[in-house]
Amino acid sequence: MQTNPAHNSLVAVGDSFTEGMSDLLPDGSYRGWADLLAGRMAARAPGFRYANLAVRGKLIGQIVEEQVDVAAAMNADVITLVGGLNDTLRPKCDMGRVRGLLEEAVEKLAPACRQLVLMRSPGRQGPVLERFRPRMEELFTCVDEVAERHGAVVVDLYGAASLSDPRMWDVDRLHLTAEGHRRVAEAVWQGLGYDPEDTEWRTPMPATVPPGWVTRRVTDARFARRHLLPWIGRRLTGRSSGDGLPAKRPELLPYEGPAA
Repeated sequence: MQTNPAHNSLVAVGDSFTEGMSDLLPDGSYRGWADLLAGRMAARAPGFRYANLAVRGKLIGQIVEEQVDVAAAMNADVITLVGGLNDTLRPKCDMGRVRGLLEEAVEKLAPACRQLVLMRSPGRQGPVLERFRPRMEELFTCVDEVAERHGAVVVDLYGAASLSDPRMWDVDRLHLTAEGHRRVAEAVWQGLGYDPEDTEWRTPMPATVPPGWVTRRVTDARFARRHLLPWIGRRLTGRSSGDGLPAKRPELLPYEGPAA
């Protein structure tokens, strides 16, 4: 990998992870790792352009149908693709179909950019990860295989102990905090060959005294009421949190904003 390469454009493809949930800004919008990465890259490349096609809740089939051809047509220097994890969290998941769709996406995107970036997504410690771990790891094996065949960079977030810490995750237990997104941006930055700005992004946060039993039960009850039950309801009715929402940043335009 070239050290400190010059990239003039970035297109991000995916779901809520790439949209930036739950890195909430004061105006109610989401920032996230892709915006942070774009800010860094823009600081080194005048006229840098950025698009973010991600929409929360999207399955890999929807990403392929709605985002991949659009991204490929933009001919950006860098394209990031993260998808399939929402599929693995569904009660019924055809992993063969997920693998096929992921490969289809990579086959279209890899020739359309200078560098395609894939990821092994982070996983929060807890029972949800343990239940779905086999599917997730099957997905990540596919990521590794298609990346090798098509020359894509793989950023391993799943293997980073720092990102499995529950303190890196928002109260919904599905999306990273601002600090989590910052570390992901650093990981992708380094994966693209830039000099590290934080060599310790993989280092876990210092240990703290865990909350007591009562506090944990109150937190669990609040989580179930506000996040788990609505999530289950959407699964049962075939709805998605992203239904009707547009892409975050649908056009490849000059990036304006503070550098990370």
